[in-house]
Amino acid sequence: MSVQEYLDKHLLSRKIEDAVNAAVRAKTSDPVLFISNHMRKAVQSVITKVKARQILDSRGIPTVEVDLYTNKGMFRASVPSGDSTGMYEAVELRDGDKGSYLGNSVIKAVKNINEKISEALIGMDPTLQSQIDQAMTDLDKTEKKAELGANAILAVSIAACKAGAAEKEVPLYKHIATLSGKTSPILPVPAFTVISGGKHAGNNLAIQEIMILPVGASRFEEALQMGSETYHHLKAVIIEKYGAHGCNVGEDGGFAPNLSSFKEALDLVKEAISRTGYNDKIKIALDVAATNFCIGTRYDLDFKSPQKSGQNFKSADDMIEMYRELCTEYPIVSIEDPFDKEDWEHIKYFSSLGICQVTGGDFLMSNAKRIERAINESACNALLLKVNQVGTVTEVIEVVKQAKEAHWGVVTSHRCGETQDSFIADLSVGLAVGQIKAGGPCRGERLAKYNQLLRIEEELGDQAIYAGEDWRQ
Repeated sequence: MSVQEYLDKHLLSRKIEDAVNAAVRAKTSDPVLFISNHMRKAVQSVITKVKARQILDSRGIPTVEVDLYTNKGMFRASVPSGDSTGMYEAVELRDGDKGSYLGNSVIKAVKNINEKISEALIGMDPTLQSQIDQAMTDLDKTEKKAELGANAILAVSIAACKAGAAEKEVPLYKHIATLSGKTSPILPVPAFTVISGGKHAGNNLAIQEIMILPVGASRFEEALQMGSETYHHLKAVIIEKYGAHGCNVGEDGGFAPNLSSFKEALDLVKEAISRTGYNDKIKIALDVAATNFCIGTRYDLDFKSPQKSGQNFKSADDMIEMYRELCTEYPIVSIEDPFDKEDWEHIKYFSSLGICQVTGGDFLMSNAKRIERAINESACNALLLKVNQVGTVTEVIEVVKQAKEAHWGVVTSHRCGETQDSFIADLSVGLAVGQIKAGGPCRGERLAKYNQLLRIEEELGDQAIYAGEDWRQ
């Protein structure tokens, strides 16, 4: 084939002429670079390769990472993993071989991506997120993604979302906003973990997390500063009372002194906030994770102290009275999972009191059917969104719409096993959820999310809107 025949077959002469004319009109000083970029934009991007591997999360436990290639570049995503899993959430596929990472390896999930998902997606347009996600769901054929693994499917879904944003030449959060039909991205109020307990720390505190929300900040940048300053004042308070050994941190980055009661922990936080001078600008949130210490119909607040276990039982009614008292004494505006995940009666009653935002984490497991039931029965009034409990970006968008239509709050959440992937930061802004829970203002895998929010706010400039006092949106 001659050069001219080759040019004619692929219509290259016209395309090259168009590129040269564009370069002339632009009066570019580097015509070769300009023409190269112009030609690249003229080519519709498709998925050309999907490659997965096993990496380690922030706890040193295996998880899935994916590199998705298009003719525009390579886009990487990795998925988090939680400590608590439930029957209502998408299935995280692990190998179960006790001789490899104590049974936690994810080689099967990686193999499913490299051999099955990759073959199904090659040639697809990365901007068509719902079609990509549907193709993987159809390939799996199970309700909870048990065949391929939600960890496999989600990693590819997030990578495809990043590739779609690149193809459209827009920031990831704007691409997500377009996918969801949102028009105004909003910077969320961060819920910084400052004290860790429960399963996330080796102290005696029953509840899992105490968080601070800088709702009085005017910008996200100011909120991050407030969170960091309060965190360091808290460190000083803890050292004064318990010594330096009290400043060890839990898996989410919160301090983990050996506390004996909820009030003792909250007093430390209250003192730290007071020292910052941000008293009226910072509120408090609790993640009780009550299922972890529910025995039958009673709650063992000393479940982590073998010598005391069973001596400090509370009924659900006792817990309600305790929450009433705590919300009166401290500026608590949100309580996550105040009761066992199957205790619909008491969570409905507690929500009806209107004392604070009642967030469903373990209670809802980001499951659309559970959310629908909770909406219909007025059980809780906020969703804790954990993307790996859902399994695809498309379904995540749908459950957020479901919660928003019910006028619920939405809290985008990290997991205790995190990675450096900052996807949930862009997701929070694009979906305008108003709240993000990503751990303490320390540890790289937590700060990856907060620092990305700083970049987004900077990029938005005068158009940046911080949720602030409207954190429940």
